[in-house]
Amino acid sequence: MKKVFAEFIGTFTLVLFACGTASVLYCATNSPDGAYFMTALSFGLVIVAMAYSIGQISGCHINPAVSLAVLLNGKMTVLDFISYVVAQFAGAITGAAVLSLLIGNRENLGQNGLYQGSIGTSFAVEVVLTFIFVMVILFVTSKKEYEKPAGLIIGMTLTLVHIFGIHFTGTSVNPARSFGPAMLVGGEALKNVWVFILAPLVGAVLAAIVFKLLTNEGKQDKLFFLKKEETEEASDNSTVDETNEEVVEEIIDEAIG
Repeated sequence: MKKVFAEFIGTFTLVLFACGTASVLYCATNSPDGAYFMTALSFGLVIVAMAYSIGQISGCHINPAVSLAVLLNGKMTVLDFISYVVAQFAGAITGAAVLSLLIGNRENLGQNGLYQGSIGTSFAVEVVLTFIFVMVILFVTSKKEYEKPAGLIIGMTLTLVHIFGIHFTGTSVNPARSFGPAMLVGGEALKNVWVFILAPLVGAVLAAIVFKLLTNEGKQDKLFFLKKEETEEASDNSTVDETNEEVVEEIIDEAIG
């Protein structure tokens, strides 16, 4: 229960402060000014803050795409995944609601939008951005020696993808972060929110696959859910079968001789 509540708090904070920064500074996707870069930085700073606080409790996913990648790599159970995602969406909706109350409107809550009205371009951009972001997370959290700087690296990466991606879609890479504001804003934001839910999930799956292929774990195991011990057991059984075949061949040779 602590993990679920931590994910709720983390996603709530992300939407309230990061989407809130975009809202109060009137960040425009076609204007790379101070508001643009402050918005990108705010998303990264929230991740850093949450990583070094709730990270020790829940791992600080605060993003269904991240949770999906972790699930596919066998690092969490399906039940935990479902609990995390529910908490993340609830946190995002609550964060957007509080933001709306604070600024007094529901027109600009940092919601995402299609790039020049193109679903295809927007979908592709979000897949690429999420792929890079989630792949970095998987790598920096896979080694103990990366534990201390992991939060900072992940936060900087999120800032990076926002600096590039705000121009196109406002940058989602997080289905919950997109759904919360879109639900309250309604209209085109809610109509097109499926793009910002599905595309990050696709990017996360691709990141999990590439991570498996580029690591030793990917060479030794099946792609998803097969533990190392199971692979070793299968290898041992294969060795036993080969030995038995050799013994049978020797007996046959002796009988014929």
